[in-house]
Amino acid sequence: MHLDLIQSLSLAGKPDVANDDRIGSADQHAWVIDGATDLGPPGLLGQRGGAAWLAATAQRAFAGAEGSLELVCESVFAQVARDYERQRQRLPVATWELPRASFAAVALEGDQLSCGFLGDCAVLHRSAQGIAFLTPEPDRQAESAEAAALGPGTGAHGVRTPAIIADRRLARERPKAVLSVDAQAARAALRYTRTPVAAGDDLVLMSDGFSALLDSYAAFTPADFIAHLLHHGLADLALQLRRIEKEDAACLRYPRFKASDDASAIWLRVS
Repeated sequence: MHLDLIQSLSLAGKPDVANDDRIGSADQHAWVIDGATDLGPPGLLGQRGGAAWLAATAQRAFAGAEGSLELVCESVFAQVARDYERQRQRLPVATWELPRASFAAVALEGDQLSCGFLGDCAVLHRSAQGIAFLTPEPDRQAESAEAAALGPGTGAHGVRTPAIIADRRLARERPKAVLSVDAQAARAALRYTRTPVAAGDDLVLMSDGFSALLDSYAAFTPADFIAHLLHHGLADLALQLRRIEKEDAACLRYPRFKASDDASAIWLRVS
């Protein structure tokens, strides 16, 4: 068996800011990466922001990896750690400056599909047995509550006040299972799931900016999402996502730290 690419898309949250998501696929594995927004100016890794650097580095590593998902992830962790030590310009000013990202990856292993993940990227699987997440179901209630606690309209119009930056830096200091420049920590935190897979199954890998349709905005149930995808494709889902966010540009109905986040998805079919 192998993975056929059906559709993929990746939208920047704002057209004047680099997109820190990455998606990709090979014959036997696929991935989505969501770089965590930088909370300070570039410098640690030269003129490139840490989120963009980590997303690009992990993208190259996933594209060049092969074998079981365990081997794929191990090679990604090792390459990220090596490149960081080689390319960093100075010590980080604090833990919050260290680049970090969420990711989810899948790999075909015989008649099984392995899924590994760190953070809040999501993988949705459609098979003859039904529709199910291979990652934890998307849930941004805690982040929404944190945004609401900073006051109405937090994150509206791309405004990042000193209070918002300070709050996000404090949150970034908390331990979290993420892809980082620490290979040992990433390896220890990585979670796996396995499920039977067959020709004709569909897979959708998403960054949290795209899976917001399912949790933050509750626009679709997983079953409705897949049905809409099969009939209208990823582009129409993306249009609905941005329409919801445009109608709530003030971030009042759906409290959040960005009016629109980077949003990426890749749709694959097992053949």
